[in-house]
Amino acid sequence: MGCNCNNITREEIMKIIEEQNVHFFRLQFVDILGNMKNIAIPLSQIEKALDGMMMFDGSSIDGFVRIEESDMYLKPDYDTFTVLPWRNQSGTNAARIICDVAKADGTPFDGCPRNNLKRVLAEAKDMGYTMNVGTEAEFFLFEQNEDGSGSTVTHDVAGYFDVDPGDKGINCRRDIIETLEAMGFEIEASHHEVAEGQHEVNFKYADALTAADNTVTFKWVVRSIA
Repeated sequence: MGCNCNNITREEIMKIIEEQNVHFFRLQFVDILGNMKNIAIPLSQIEKALDGMMMFDGSSIDGFVRIEESDMYLKPDYDTFTVLPWRNQSGTNAARIICDVAKADGTPFDGCPRNNLKRVLAEAKDMGYTMNVGTEAEFFLFEQNEDGSGSTVTHDVAGYFDVDPGDKGINCRRDIIETLEAMGFEIEASHHEVAEGQHEVNFKYADALTAADNTVTFKWVVRSIA
């Protein structure tokens, strides 16, 4: 369901939404600590969202603004549009798009990490530099308590490059990778890491902005699946 959406247009997004029965849209952005946030909207509000006219209360986000400066807008980056590879309970699809945060007057918000990265990359480009990043993302898997809450007990005692049955995370990693690939990501490899319960997934290198978007999306997908 994912797409390689470089230079995708608004019209192409609307066509995909219709063809793939998308009824729900998630506008994602990142707070100052790098945590993914989102606003979920129904189909009736998608065109408004694509026009960058969705407003939210920035005073409720840690590190953003005071309550008297709370009106902020989400400006979507069309290239990050993806139909999510799982269905809602109703049988319809949902999509996501990553947004930049803008102030009420439409100017980029300085507290938006994505805005700051784009500014730095533009300065580097003016100096004749480009930056590519190859991410080796690592995470731990833990057992759940009987009540469903998380524990501090790792789910296996395997080590570096171990195989199953010692590596109990192989199926979880496979599910993560298949989900990411369905979203248009290019994954190069995965394996058990050195520590007990530690795992790694390697992305093909990309420009710094895409790599950053991939990393926050990866964290979201891992937490959703694990």
